[in-house]
Amino acid sequence: MKIQKLWMAQKNKKVSPGVAAGNFLLVCILIVLVFWLSLRRINTTFDFSFLSEFRYRIRDGFFMTVGLSLVSLALSLFIGISSAAGQNCRFLPLRYLCSIYVKFIRGTPLIMQIYLFYYIVGTAWGIENRFIAGVLILSVFEGAYIAEIIRGSLLSIPSSQLQAARALGFTEKQIVQYVTIPQLVARTLPALTGQFASIIKDSSLLSMIAVIELTQTMREISATNFKLFECYLFLGGLYLCLTLPLSFISERLERKFDYEN
Repeated sequence: MKIQKLWMAQKNKKVSPGVAAGNFLLVCILIVLVFWLSLRRINTTFDFSFLSEFRYRIRDGFFMTVGLSLVSLALSLFIGISSAAGQNCRFLPLRYLCSIYVKFIRGTPLIMQIYLFYYIVGTAWGIENRFIAGVLILSVFEGAYIAEIIRGSLLSIPSSQLQAARALGFTEKQIVQYVTIPQLVARTLPALTGQFASIIKDSSLLSMIAVIELTQTMREISATNFKLFECYLFLGGLYLCLTLPLSFISERLERKFDYEN
């Protein structure tokens, strides 16, 4: 029984830090072992020493990815909030426009949207700056998902709370300020934090239109020295440096705002 407690979580009981750390370490060892055995079977060794020669290019690509993600996050938030509001608008053409936008973007792959908006829409309207084009494409894509996060959160607020606020004499403005917005923040903030991690990862597809962000930088470096595995493993590590802290923050926010439990 004592050994079983080291591997099994007890119902309705929090796992102790020591047990959690031990199991986490065991899983990491198993993953590294499988990866090491796979390399041994194909007689492959890695050499990352060449990366120091390209440190400035990698730095520029890293900051380009961060810049793309931050600007896209701000713009996609605006698009998402506007689209969520538009889907509840009484003006039917606007409601249907927002609904079609969300369904089309969520139902088609980002790589198709990149080619469609950059080479057709962007060319038609003279958008030649690749950074601006990348930000617009990424924001439009992520905005559809944010719109659904916000719309779903709004629908999850019990109508009884709004009725109780009206019974207490709250005006519509006060209901929005003191009832809707606080709960909306609590419901959407963890999901939006996770969505920011998705923006960082999705920005890698902008390399398809030669935006010199992190993925495109590593692709160009690998083309010069044929160190494909080393470049993409290092690339994955850099993305993890950006996304893992966000995943941790998202989990903390979910626990903080989980009032029911």
